[in-house]
Formats: sequence, structure tokens, C-alpha cells
Amino acid sequence: MPVEVPTDSPLPVEDEMRGRSVLLKQIRDARDIIERHQPTSIAVLGGDCLVSLVPFAWLSERYGDRLGVLWIDTHPDVQTPKQYMNAHAHVLGALLGHGDPDLTNAVANPVPAKNVMIAGIHDPLPFEAQFIADHGLRTCSPQQVRDGAQPVMEWLKDSQIEVLAIHLDLDVLDPHNFRSLLFAKPGRGKHDFGDVAEGKLNIPDVLKLIQEVTTEKEVVGMTIAEHMPWDALNLQEMLKQLPLIGG
Repeated sequence: MPVEVPTDSPLPVEDEMRGRSVLLKQIRDARDIIERHQPTSIAVLGGDCLVSLVPFAWLSERYGDRLGVLWIDTHPDVQTPKQYMNAHAHVLGALLGHGDPDLTNAVANPVPAKNVMIAGIHDPLPFEAQFIADHGLRTCSPQQVRDGAQPVMEWLKDSQIEVLAIHLDLDVLDPHNFRSLLFAKPGRGKHDFGDVAEGKLNIPDVLKLIQEVTTEKEVVGMTIAEHMPWDALNLQEMLKQLPLIGG
């Protein structure tokens, strides 16, 4: 996906959403690329969680109710601009057909709530917890994932799902053990990220979960989102200022 090089100026908040016009252009561009290739499966490397919107919407159009979405994430991503201005927290809600019209308009065939499982979630915000309850979304806690992810396997058996799109937000991982996450920012303060839930799983936990579900269903979508390699970024900035190496 072509993405414009960012500047030092923050993106403006447009109608309660940060960078709305930029995001809508990226959504249109992504759709154009996907339609050109007409894929039966899609792998996505993000970017933030919004990168799953168009690919998973495409897969939902292609497979209909046969598609299930396994959302491996500490957060459910079902907020709207009224709760939070950054659209990466809106994407699963939009895939379900709820939220900001500019995002839901990109989803021609919303995913039924019964076809969605959120794994790794804990301590949702009040709006998120109410949304999950109101729509009957099924969830699996970090401890349940470690104990064999029985809620996930039961969801697969109970449903009519034939194929899976898996969204893996790396912030489901424990920032003390996996350092390339927003929450692992060097020198961060305890309350710098609004006291939202932080990941409790480790890479082997996530791999075991994905290996288990792939024994039951074919995977047609796979997203890796929210990679933030602080050490590489900070080293890059340091190299720029060194003799013989820097500019």
C-alpha cells in the first residue's frame, strides 16, 4: 500500500476523527488494489489495527456467513469517534456494521456477531464491555488462552464457520517480554497510555492458539498489526547524528 511520508505536523482531527481524509484515501486505495487482484486469501502487515478493515470486508463479501473472524487483541476495537478519535480503535465495530459511516460504508457485507471471537481481551472499558454484552460477542481471556483456549474451540464447533480471518494485534503480548510495542516505549510513565489494558500473553501462547484453530478451519486472512520497534527507531535517530555515518 502506498502511504504518504509523514511530516512533523500531527494529522488534524476532522469531524471527531484524527486524519479522517488521509484514512479514507488509504481505504479507497486498499480497495482498488484488492479489487485489481481479486484474491481468495489476504495477508496484511500493518500499520495499526485499521489495516484489517478493507481486507476483512473483502473476505466477508467473498465468503459471506462462512467467514469467521478471530480477533486476537487486548482491546475489542469497537469504539466510535465519540469515545476515541483514533480510528484504529473502531475497526472491529465497523466490520460488524456499527460506528462511523465513513468506516461502515467500506463494509458491504457486515460480519455477523456470532461469527466473531475476541481472544486475549481483559479489562475492557465500560463502553466496550456494554457493546460486547449488547451484541453477544464471544470472548476468551488471556488465562483461558493459556489454558487451551476452550472458548475459542467451542465457538468454532458451535458455529457454521468454514474459513477464518485472524487479526493479531501485537499489543496482546506482554510489553515486558516483547519490546516492539507501543506500551513498551522507553521511559514511559505509568499512566501515559490512559490506563487501558495492556497485553498479558507471550508469543508461544499466541502461536499455540493459532495452531489449534488452523487444525479446525482454513485461514484465508491474516493480519499482523501495531508493530512499534522502538529500539530500531531510536538507533536510527542516533545514527543520523554520528560522525562518518550520519548525514
